[in-house]
Amino acid sequence: MATQNSRSFLSKAKTSTKASPRQGFVLAEEAREAEAQKIPGLPARLAAAHVICDVVQGGHRLDECFTPFAVPNRLAGLDARDVALARSIATVALRRLGVIRRALSLLLEKGLPRQATRLEWALIAAAAQILFLDAADHAAVDLAVRAVRLEPKTAGFAGLVNGVLRNLARRRDEFLALAESGEFDAPPWLAQRWRRTYGEAETKRIVQMQMREPPLDLTTKSQPAFWAERLGGVVLPTGSVRLSTRQPIVELEGFADGEWWVQDAAAALPARLLDVKPDERVLDMCAAPGGKTAQLASTGARVTALDRSAERLKLLAANLDRLKLHADIAVADATGYSAQPFDAILIDAPCTATGTIRRHPDVAWTKKPSDIETLAVLQAKMFDRAAAVTRPGGRIVYCVCSLEPEEGETQVAAFLRRNPDFRREPVDLAALGAPSEFANRDGDLRTTPQMLPNEDSRLAGVDGFFAARLFRRP
Repeated sequence: MATQNSRSFLSKAKTSTKASPRQGFVLAEEAREAEAQKIPGLPARLAAAHVICDVVQGGHRLDECFTPFAVPNRLAGLDARDVALARSIATVALRRLGVIRRALSLLLEKGLPRQATRLEWALIAAAAQILFLDAADHAAVDLAVRAVRLEPKTAGFAGLVNGVLRNLARRRDEFLALAESGEFDAPPWLAQRWRRTYGEAETKRIVQMQMREPPLDLTTKSQPAFWAERLGGVVLPTGSVRLSTRQPIVELEGFADGEWWVQDAAAALPARLLDVKPDERVLDMCAAPGGKTAQLASTGARVTALDRSAERLKLLAANLDRLKLHADIAVADATGYSAQPFDAILIDAPCTATGTIRRHPDVAWTKKPSDIETLAVLQAKMFDRAAAVTRPGGRIVYCVCSLEPEEGETQVAAFLRRNPDFRREPVDLAALGAPSEFANRDGDLRTTPQMLPNEDSRLAGVDGFFAARLFRRP
């Protein structure tokens, strides 16, 4: 019956003189998609270009673009190999977007044609392959040309695309030298902020580290040395297990048995700063997806995992189930949450996440300066709400994965002015196994991406994090 209805629709669309422009557009899109499916490798390249556009122009998160529920869904009809290829292209393109755009600007003396702005995304995807991936030049160029020919608005510029990409390949060494400088890889507004905060030299090191492929860090329930040996990794001074493997996480030994979870080494420190004891009442604010919740629950504490997103809490619940850990789950807005006072509260506050650009390169291109001020207001509200539900003698650890002082150091200073019954306690780096550079002048935890160096860049660096310990006076 469905086949008959489809044929009837197509027949009417072909013969009716009253077919709407929208119907014609849909049919044309379907025809182009069908044509693309016949060319090996092209669907993945098209998907990557669309995702890059969705992130940079539409503000979508890269990770969300690769979920089954993404809107728009650019992965329909792709097999697992094509999805992996599309993600690889999009990730590298976003990680090196600044230098790719710089290279293309040098090759396009007159800029992009105004009537064919979609060309940019096809060019960026192809340039990422030519400069930073192991794709054959001729294949990257050919598939980019085929991609622009499928779109009526860009088809006339196939020759331009061919010429630009061939010149890019010929001048590869020049552009790779440009990339190595790190001068163009951070958005100018963000690089300028970091220079003011961290200085020119440190900013350069931060940006260069963010351009490297990140390692895979694990937090184990026990026996980190055993799991490091089993998985071919190393145990970091802080106790995290670091791997350089590119093997899918779900295929690694111990995953199905719930022996460990993925968590950046710096992200694993704030929960440890809370120093939770068995049977203490602990609140994890903004808990999803649950890495820090798992750390707290593994201590034997009575943990409440709070988040405003029911969908994200489903992921947290699934993670806890795999790990065979328990927490009470609450769907609520943290700024208005009310409960009996807790012994300890972890505030993993929403932030610009500029410390995680190495893992999430879309952050660099989806955030804007005004986001810092907006998020700082929300963070302050959460901070004050946490204070209201902390028992006398209890404690708070406030943390953000941001490099911006307004979300870290400045936020804590303002909180202490508003709440004189709280005091700061410097972090104990020795207890964390962390180097002295992990603390700022106030004694708070402050990591930046270039810290924890290693000759092998795949084993170097940490996420940028800030965390402070605050105690309520009895």
